[in-house]
Amino acid sequence: RELCELYRPDLLWFDGDWERDSDQWGFEQLRKDLRDWAPQTIVNSRMGGFGDYGTPEQAIPIQKPNGPWEFCVTMNDHWGYFKADKNHKSPRMCARMLAECAGMGGNLLLDIGPKSDGSIPSEQAQTLEALGEWTDHVGEALFGTVAGLPHGHFYGASTLSKDRSVLYLFAFDRPVEGLAVKGIRNEIVQAEVLGASPVAHRKVGGAPWAGLPGVLWIDVPDAVVDPMCTVVKVVLDGPLDLYTGSGDPVTFNV
Repeated sequence: RELCELYRPDLLWFDGDWERDSDQWGFEQLRKDLRDWAPQTIVNSRMGGFGDYGTPEQAIPIQKPNGPWEFCVTMNDHWGYFKADKNHKSPRMCARMLAECAGMGGNLLLDIGPKSDGSIPSEQAQTLEALGEWTDHVGEALFGTVAGLPHGHFYGASTLSKDRSVLYLFAFDRPVEGLAVKGIRNEIVQAEVLGASPVAHRKVGGAPWAGLPGVLWIDVPDAVVDPMCTVVKVVLDGPLDLYTGSGDPVTFNV
């Protein structure tokens, strides 16, 4: 109550709810009290089922979790500073996790383990700086976006603008013969690599007159490949119109 009334926090992050059951913790009553003390404060899921959002940990989700969520993960193998732990994730690994979380409509909660004097270990500081430089460059594809394409439409993470008329594709691996996207019925206004010039695109196959789209192929020349992650912006002619079916015979031709 003191925390809520004196500091008006935006968030209270609980942990360890598995050590007692919900009745022993008194979570139902505590949740009611929190709404009275600080109605603007949200709480995480580790509150015996009375939280506001999910917190999957260490193993990134394969399927999009239900409701709002964030992925909690360490930069090496420990939440706190541990001198002998040198198993640090690279900046590209962290950037991939960030893109995959955004692609499923979630956030990344990336842990930092400070030393006893409050300083950040150099390996973690370097990763944060690299991530910051990358997000400065491709921020429009991450911040303020929503979940992108479902599994199977693009082999990588993707996001959409809030009005769903701009698609962002994240390519962490070097494209060979371009990027392929399946199921888009929309006309493509333009495709471009963020920070570079527009790139060529074409649809191959399909029967659009019967509602069966071809595969969208986007050229990504070596000259515009980003060593961290190449992000391609695809401007559609309106909100995403996505085909998710299993295919049908084409009963008429035009």
